[in-house]
Amino acid sequence: MTIRVAIAGSRGKMGSEAVKTVCNREGMELVAALDYKHVGDSLAELEMFPSNLDVPIYTNLTQLITESKPDVLIDLTNPHSVYEHTKEAMLHNVRTVVGTTGFTDEQLEELTNLAKVGKVGCIIAPNFAIGAVLMMKFAKEAAKYMPHVEIIELHHDRKLDAPSGTGKKTAQMIAEVREATKQGHEFETETMPGARGADFEGMRIHSVRLPGLVAHQEVLFGGEGQMLTIRHDSYNRESFMGGVVYCVEKVMTLEELVYGLENIL
Repeated sequence: MTIRVAIAGSRGKMGSEAVKTVCNREGMELVAALDYKHVGDSLAELEMFPSNLDVPIYTNLTQLITESKPDVLIDLTNPHSVYEHTKEAMLHNVRTVVGTTGFTDEQLEELTNLAKVGKVGCIIAPNFAIGAVLMMKFAKEAAKYMPHVEIIELHHDRKLDAPSGTGKKTAQMIAEVREATKQGHEFETETMPGARGADFEGMRIHSVRLPGLVAHQEVLFGGEGQMLTIRHDSYNRESFMGGVVYCVEKVMTLEELVYGLENIL
């Protein structure tokens, strides 16, 4: 069966890479693109895509679903629109693969219930890179033995949310095996607000935003006389495409929401 795919955010760096990946993938067909503004009637009109890529561009998701009938919506947009896109798609029984982060806990709970009631698959992946998923799994295992941990996540300066979805997800996974513990000196004082980073159950998460970066993270574990560092680097967005393809194929078999690629590998 050919999987009919629509992509939201096709003009972004991740989105344009996803367009290329889906178009070159046997068993998948790109049937539509969703944009927040009118930039043309088809991707073929945009300089960044081949002139023969006759894929319609929509600004309304309901219209896109009605006319192009996708099986899966890949959302690679931004935290301001991803929740509404995901909810709308699921209400129309369209499965979703979401690489955009920034959901609140309440939104995730609502979407989880929606997927369960409608029996429609949804995968929300804070990171599609297989190496990043392994980094998070290894960090969780290490935290059982070295509970003093800080997370430093580094991304390009166009990223909207901080901490990153990967950084937050890593902290959540570690918290499953680590008792909440305040780190640092008992009388520690920030002489500049925010100097110690975000506090997640005593763990500190630091966000770096600089041009030239793509997506990087290191998890630092401190112990008596030693330090363990687990690090992952994505140098380009091709590193995420294997995970995107896997999720599109996997979501066709699901009737629930899965948060985190590590739960389906």
